[in-house]
Amino acid sequence: MQREESQADRRHFIKVAGAVSALGALHAPRVFAQAGSDHVLQLALVGAGGRGTGAAVDALTNAGYPIKLVALADVFPHRLQESLTALKQNFEGKPELIDVPEERQFIGFDAYKQAMDALRPGDIVIFASPLAFRWVHYQYAIDKGLHVFMEKPVVADGPTGKKMLELAKKADEKNLKSAVGLMIRHCRGRQELHQRIQDGEIGDIVAARAYRMHGPVATCFSTAKPEGKDELEWQIERFHSFIWASGGLFSDFYVHQIDEVCWMKNAWPVKAQALGGRHFRGDFVDQNFDAYAVEYTFDDGAVFFFDGRTMIGCRNDMSSVVLGSNGSAIVSASGHHPGKVRTFSSFGPDRDKVKWAFPQPEESPYALEWKDFVKAIVLDEPYNEVPRGVEASLVTSMGRMAAHTGQEITYEQMLNCPHEMAPGVADFAQTKTAPILADKDGRYPVPNPGTERRREYAESTESA
Repeated sequence: MQREESQADRRHFIKVAGAVSALGALHAPRVFAQAGSDHVLQLALVGAGGRGTGAAVDALTNAGYPIKLVALADVFPHRLQESLTALKQNFEGKPELIDVPEERQFIGFDAYKQAMDALRPGDIVIFASPLAFRWVHYQYAIDKGLHVFMEKPVVADGPTGKKMLELAKKADEKNLKSAVGLMIRHCRGRQELHQRIQDGEIGDIVAARAYRMHGPVATCFSTAKPEGKDELEWQIERFHSFIWASGGLFSDFYVHQIDEVCWMKNAWPVKAQALGGRHFRGDFVDQNFDAYAVEYTFDDGAVFFFDGRTMIGCRNDMSSVVLGSNGSAIVSASGHHPGKVRTFSSFGPDRDKVKWAFPQPEESPYALEWKDFVKAIVLDEPYNEVPRGVEASLVTSMGRMAAHTGQEITYEQMLNCPHEMAPGVADFAQTKTAPILADKDGRYPVPNPGTERRREYAESTESA
């Protein structure tokens, strides 16, 4: 989704005192003593696709503090150059924001290290590469003393979830700030809605439903690998098609709405059962289903129904609602922004008795998440969204695994499932070995509910 820029036009860097004063601080915290006398935050982008480029724009536009981009890293040279060109065009009137000469443009599986080496302790790195790399990059950032903004989701399986939770503790011990791109949590309208629900405005939440249904987007469907294309690079370039790299389209697309509904409930589901299938696949060889229907259950018996569909020519819907004992609420009306949140005194089809609605227009949550993150850095406030990001990612994976195995899956089963989908990711720079391989017909292992019940897909056979 295209990200909106703040209306504020910061044509020149503001002085440190002015920036800190605007954030309500009396002095620059000690964390900036390590960053040099100019007190300009430096930014590196690891993963220079569309998502990473958008995150960099959001950071440079909405930080509310002097900041500039100084390094880029990606596995693919063309992606890095496309990102750099787009960023320079976006900030054509403020070229000082993009300071990435050729010597700070890094390519390859170890490029993330070089990009972070170009920063100083107390600077910021954005992680927008496929989630399989998240824990490896996060570990290096912590070692370098960097604050981290990582895109969602953050894990696709239990073993990496546990690694990320341990790394989050290390980040806290070093007073490093960690943000996760679940930007809906920063939407002021949803924040007020959450508080109203906790105050009892619609009673106890007894049910919820959410939909994300649209045609194929990004790299969720893939045909066979072209002749001569490197296997590992092919899978990374088509990461939405492979569960190890992204959690598949289920995790990458659906995590937002699953997270926002659970936030309103103030709880994570304890179990999930689900349906799903591959219907009109043609020559597609990726691992995704076309449709998913998940029933999450909370410990108090409340249920949350999530439906996802990625098919051409079908009805589209992207919305979330919660149903309470004394009313209902819209969490997302249509997409992520604007939320247009409202509460109602009923929940039937003739729902027209609006109790409350957040005023329009709304500020973009993509802008607000960066304002909140940088404010915490500048004011040296506690800030670590990784544990919650891991939980949201595991709950999402719980629904995905329920559909892919045909079993009821609990949160504890998801967390403790031993299937680590990319165990060799830390060594990709040396091994260049893909976690799964295609068969002689160029097809990858796909979920087979009822047959493969302990893991989401079978061990792949060696490519012919």
